[in-house]
Amino acid sequence: MFGQCLKERRIQLYPDRQRIPGGGRKGDLPTNEDKLVYILLYLKLYPTYDALAVLTNHYRSKCGDSVLLLLPVLEKTLGRKFALPKRYKGHGNSLEEIFQKHLELKDIFIDGTERKVQKPKNLKKRNRLYSGKKKATMRKIVIVSDDKKYVHYMSKTKSGRRHDKRIADKENIFAGIPPDVTAWTDTGFTGVRQQHENTIMPAKATKNRPLTLQQKEENSVISGIRIVSEHAIAGFKKFKAASDTYRNKIANLDDLLTEVSIGLHNFHLAQTA
Repeated sequence: MFGQCLKERRIQLYPDRQRIPGGGRKGDLPTNEDKLVYILLYLKLYPTYDALAVLTNHYRSKCGDSVLLLLPVLEKTLGRKFALPKRYKGHGNSLEEIFQKHLELKDIFIDGTERKVQKPKNLKKRNRLYSGKKKATMRKIVIVSDDKKYVHYMSKTKSGRRHDKRIADKENIFAGIPPDVTAWTDTGFTGVRQQHENTIMPAKATKNRPLTLQQKEENSVISGIRIVSEHAIAGFKKFKAASDTYRNKIANLDDLLTEVSIGLHNFHLAQTA
C-alpha cells in the first residue's frame, strides 16, 4: 500500500510527466521498502540531515526533499489503514464521528501535551510560543484517547501560550461527547462541566482552600485511572520526531510529524490487539 500511495503522490506532483513511473535513475533508495525504512528511521530517531545521510547512505543534499516527499505518503498510507487520529474540520462537533463509529466507548481521556521548539530570534514570535508552565518556547496539542491507549483525536498544533481548555473550546471537543460517556481530564480543563456534566477531574487546591484528606485520596484514585492518558502520550512520543525539540524551519511541519507518529502508534496497537 505504501508503494501505491507513493505512485499516486508522484502523479500528483508531476501530472505532465512523460516518462513512465519507475523509469530513470534509481538513486540510493531504489525500492519502496528502502523508502519506507528511511522515513520510519527519521521519525523514530529524528536525526539531523547530516546524521541521516550517514545512517542511510543517502545523499545529504536530498535528505530534506526525501523527507518532504515521503511524509505525506506515509500519512496517506496510515489513513487508508484507519490508524490516523481524527482532526478538526473547521465546523461541527469534532468527536461526533468517533462515537458513531465506536459505540463501545464509555470512557475517554483528554489531555494536553507539549514539545519544545527552538527559540525564535523575533521577540513577538518568542512570546507567542512561551509556555509559563514549562518556562520555555513550546508547541502544544490536545489528544483524546481510550483506556487501551488508542489516540482517537488530535487537535491542531498550537503555540505553547495557548491554554488546553481554549484549544478544546475552539475545536468543540466537549460538545461532541455523548452524555453517557465519562470524560477524564486534568485541572487544565476546569469549567468544562458546563459543557459536559459527566466529566471527572481532580480537585484543585487554592490558597485559602487546601485539599482535605478525602479530596487527596480521591485525587489519587482519579490519577491512577487517568494514567492511561499519559501512557498513550508516551506511546507516540517514542518517536523522537514527536518529542524532541522541533528543529525544522517549515511552518506546521511539526503537526504532520506528530500526526504520523500517532498513526504509527495506533497502527501498532491495532496489530498487537
